[in-house]
Amino acid sequence: MEWNPETLQFLSQCFLHTLSPQPEPRRAAESSLAEAADRPNYGLAVLRLVAEPSVDEQIRQAAAVNFKNHLRTRWVPSNDLNAGPTFSPILDPEKDQIKTLIVSLMLSSSPRIQSQLSEALAVIGKHDFPKSWPTLLPELISNLQKAAQSSDYASINGILGTANSIFKKFRYQYKTNDLLLDLKYCLDNFAAPLLDIFLKTASLIDSTASSPGGGSPATLQPLFESQRLCCRIFYSLNFQELPEFFEDHMKEWMGEFRKYLTTNYPSLESSGDGLALVDQLRAAVCENISLYMEKNEEEFQGYLNDFASAVWSLLTNVSQSSSRDKLAVTAMKFLTTVSTSVHHTLFASEGVIPQICQSIVIPNVRLRDEDEELFEMNYIEFIRRDMEGSDLDTRRRIACELLKGIATNYKKQVTDIVSLQIQNLLSSFATNPSANWKDKDCAIYLVVSLATKKAGGTLVSTDLVDVQSFFLSVIVPELQSQDVNGFPMLKAGALKFFTTFRGLIQKPVAFQLFPDLVRFLGAESNVVHSYAASCIEKLLLVKDEGGKARYTSADITPCVPVLMNNLFNSLKFPESEENQYIMKCILRVLAVADISSEIAGPCIAGLTSILNEVCKNPRNPIFNHYLFESVAILIRRACERDASLISAFEGSLFPSLQTILANDVTEFLPYAFQLLAQLVELNKPPISPSYMQIFVLLLSPDSWRRSSNVPALVRLLQAFLQKAPNEVNQEGRLNQVLGIFNMLVSSASSDEQGFYVLNTVIENLEYGVISPYMGNIWNVLFMRLQNNRTVKFQKSLVIFMSLFLIKHGATNLVDTMNAVQDNIYLVILEQFWIPNLKLITGAIELKLTAVASTRLICESPVLLDPAAARLWGKMLDSIVTLLSRPEQDRVEEEPEMPDIAENVGYTATFVKLYNAGKREEDPLTDVKDPKQFLVASLAKLSAHTPGRYPQIINENLEPANQAALLQLCGIYNCQIV
Repeated sequence: MEWNPETLQFLSQCFLHTLSPQPEPRRAAESSLAEAADRPNYGLAVLRLVAEPSVDEQIRQAAAVNFKNHLRTRWVPSNDLNAGPTFSPILDPEKDQIKTLIVSLMLSSSPRIQSQLSEALAVIGKHDFPKSWPTLLPELISNLQKAAQSSDYASINGILGTANSIFKKFRYQYKTNDLLLDLKYCLDNFAAPLLDIFLKTASLIDSTASSPGGGSPATLQPLFESQRLCCRIFYSLNFQELPEFFEDHMKEWMGEFRKYLTTNYPSLESSGDGLALVDQLRAAVCENISLYMEKNEEEFQGYLNDFASAVWSLLTNVSQSSSRDKLAVTAMKFLTTVSTSVHHTLFASEGVIPQICQSIVIPNVRLRDEDEELFEMNYIEFIRRDMEGSDLDTRRRIACELLKGIATNYKKQVTDIVSLQIQNLLSSFATNPSANWKDKDCAIYLVVSLATKKAGGTLVSTDLVDVQSFFLSVIVPELQSQDVNGFPMLKAGALKFFTTFRGLIQKPVAFQLFPDLVRFLGAESNVVHSYAASCIEKLLLVKDEGGKARYTSADITPCVPVLMNNLFNSLKFPESEENQYIMKCILRVLAVADISSEIAGPCIAGLTSILNEVCKNPRNPIFNHYLFESVAILIRRACERDASLISAFEGSLFPSLQTILANDVTEFLPYAFQLLAQLVELNKPPISPSYMQIFVLLLSPDSWRRSSNVPALVRLLQAFLQKAPNEVNQEGRLNQVLGIFNMLVSSASSDEQGFYVLNTVIENLEYGVISPYMGNIWNVLFMRLQNNRTVKFQKSLVIFMSLFLIKHGATNLVDTMNAVQDNIYLVILEQFWIPNLKLITGAIELKLTAVASTRLICESPVLLDPAAARLWGKMLDSIVTLLSRPEQDRVEEEPEMPDIAENVGYTATFVKLYNAGKREEDPLTDVKDPKQFLVASLAKLSAHTPGRYPQIINENLEPANQAALLQLCGIYNCQIV
């Protein structure tokens, strides 16, 4: 794309139309730009448009955004084949011209365009800096020094913003030699200019702030922004380790840092966003001193007392306004770091811990208007922070973390002080419950947040209160309140306490409150009915000593009708239509309770009604997964108990499942196939016509195009092969099934699924039915073995051959293999079966392959031939390794790289339904112990030719395996003679 008046006019018109409120011209312009973006020098032309002063500012700004996004997709095109469309890359000559122009253009632009070009420059810098763009840093430094001479803070902040972006990589990337070399280059060139501009700006702030009236906000704002950017760059350059330059100049940096924490700037702080700007600088300072406290404690200790005092003083004066949260949190994090360090003695002085508790912790733990608003307006985010622990950057959580930090070394003091505070808060509540309910909430929050979880378990404990008496006196009155909608935040806190300490609450006490929990499912507050559902769900998981469930089906079954009714009704509240906590509770109740037909009917009706709704627009994957798990467990537990329910369930579910299939609801297809597999397995032959229609659909190659559907389709195909073996052998269906096997086994990403199909065919169809196809099956397997023999494939092949032998005999196995190629059986045995046998894992697979291999050496004429004595011995050696050594000693499997090309275009993923899983069936129920089977078979075999087999064993088995075999013979009282 050449730069000329026509190009300028074309691009200007396009960018103008992209701003149009009318969809037609906007889409046309976007299409034209997308087409032009593939032409060489497009990015350069857009950049020149941005630089054209005669063009309207809005058009240039739109062009700057387009330029930035153009670089993101084309500077270094993604190699990720799943990342969406691929774009032609920007060529090197165009890149060089862009790099030549962008810095000067950014510095001369208006603030809005400058911010876009700064981001674009950071995109280039991420890939090219410093090795492929050696001129960038010198150019930035040169411009920084020029701008500093004229105090041009628009340019200074543009340069510092760019430097901040390109230096961020030193915070997030792993420490490597290449990274440290890049860091050294940046330090050698930028550390001194950074300090110069930082001190110059500090001096300007001092002189401006000390002038009459404290200086104008307009003058101070860019200066404070400059210092904030300097602090962020300081953080990046110091993140990996303490650089020598910064150690030498620590006094200058720390002196200014402390000043910003201890000085007020009234003229700026009282104007518009001025306080936020000053707080951002203070927060950046707190992050820097926290970094030094964590990584450079020894060098920093001389400044520690002053900073601890400054931060403490700052925190006592920070208001509860949400705009000051970042500062409050970073300041408390600094004190937390100090409290757990060797300098914790700063907290040991008389009165320090009570003062911190009174003036810092309690004010920050108390509920604020913002918390109440979040509780009412965005319950999902409230729960995410409050119950799920994603609130590490909130004042409430970090204030408690500070207390925990201090308690590391001063546990008794903290416990005594906080216990007293809790009593004071509860006394305050008691004097006027309606007005002082937040005091009670604060007390409950302190107990819950300061509780400690025992390592490796769910049991939670606390030294602050006696849990039983606190529960009875403080929590139970809230739970037994007849008004489920009154003081909802207090109710939520009480439910959270019950959930947290559920393991410590005695069963009779907790069980007495079960009807109250069920009642709270009807609370209007989304948080309250979510917490009630979560509490019930978690109670049903509590285990007593020995792992026995504390609450059984006998405990909850009597109240299940009311419980399920309330759970389904709570899903009708606004915003809770897809409430994952409620659906998880439904799932848990269905897993524990006795499912009678009286319960099953309303439940399947309720679940299918919800399923029909979410099919229209699947939005919440967690809710949807619990929904399908609930359907699956209901099918499993209800229909296995009462087979007469199967047809009723089919009547309810079939329309929903057909909707998913007919409308191609991508997210739900794997779930639908798994549920259909469950239903097929519950049916008795002959299979009904409606299922046969699905079988026809299943055999169509189109159904298998999406890789995310394959495991679920295989699961469904296995169900049909088990339940309808006669139908499989009609109308050419077996040919289609084997075609699916062929397709799956040819690819390394799906070969395991292919073997699942093949093994199910071998297990369920008569030998006379499959024998005409065996030559083709072996050809497919041998071809794959020749082209791409992964460990996983070879193990699957050994399992398949073992299953074939068990089902159809060693003679048929040997004959069908050798029919493909003379004596290939012995080649496969020596090169693949024997070496891979010892890698087999899984109880059923291990038993199957061990017994099959034993039968091979005891029954197969080929191996019993004296000429095959070495092979016989090597096979026995592998069998003994498999049976006598623990899995970790014999399996050293390298993770195999996935074949990325096989997954192109598929972004949906398969999610297995735990409750619809296929039950593993043991094809060898008559053999209880494969070790006993081995030595008994060997003893019987050796009795026919005494003296022959001990010699073969001595020559071919490893000494450790000879000893193991001898030990097994002793255990089972068998002798190899």
